[in-house]
Amino acid sequence: METRVVRKKQDLTYLKWSHVRNSSGTAGTFLKSEEVRDGKKIYYKLSNFDLEQGVVGHECINEIIVDRLLTLLQVEHLHYELIHADIEVEGRVYETWLCASEDFKERGENKIALDDYYRWDAQAGESRYDFCVRHGWKNYVDQMLAVDFLIMNRDRHGANIEVLRNTRKHTLRLAPLFDHGLSLIFTCTDEADVKKYDILEDKRCQNFIGGFSCYENLSFIKKKSNVLQGRLTPASREVLFADLDGILPDCFFDTIWKMIYKRYQIYEGL
Repeated sequence: METRVVRKKQDLTYLKWSHVRNSSGTAGTFLKSEEVRDGKKIYYKLSNFDLEQGVVGHECINEIIVDRLLTLLQVEHLHYELIHADIEVEGRVYETWLCASEDFKERGENKIALDDYYRWDAQAGESRYDFCVRHGWKNYVDQMLAVDFLIMNRDRHGANIEVLRNTRKHTLRLAPLFDHGLSLIFTCTDEADVKKYDILEDKRCQNFIGGFSCYENLSFIKKKSNVLQGRLTPASREVLFADLDGILPDCFFDTIWKMIYKRYQIYEGL
């Protein structure tokens, strides 16, 4: 799927939504749906949803921003469409912005959460990081730890990292990085929240690998210069926020850029 923003409003009222509770420890309900389009399975998800108020979060906008960020940094990841659409939930129609992505599994692959695979295959006393290194996933995990620091990802639990297995071909790989909605300034609901948000605060995060601090988890990376092949420059801002004008107040984008770029400078200076 190509990363893009679909500004022309679509009629997606035919989709059926299931409720998924937020797993990060913060309040929120997220709705998901799926369909087969042109022979491909497409997954849809909404930002934080309230039955009375409708969509009250902006996690889906985070997905497209991080999608573009990872493209700039040359990190393998899932691509998203950000779609302006009407949806129907329990008989009520809401206008919103939602995300769509394709199934990343190849034919013959099955998926298992990394935490489950670790419980099944870990050696006695083996750390989660060392387990990944043994399986040849060191660069993937180092990139993930770096990215999660840049965006302050609050939700990299063990089910948000997936192992893909093809028993016939005897292949084993980690899925492209995905699910970055609960990052950046997702807790901010208005301009007042944005103005008081501390972009460098080391917030407690739910990480399967390492501890609760995304900053402290950078200590796992021994050669930081080899991890992120792409580079950010001031000109990267235009790439990250292209076609997003009017979807959120400008102060959100200003703060998100300051957060990403300042954290990137800190990472580069380590």
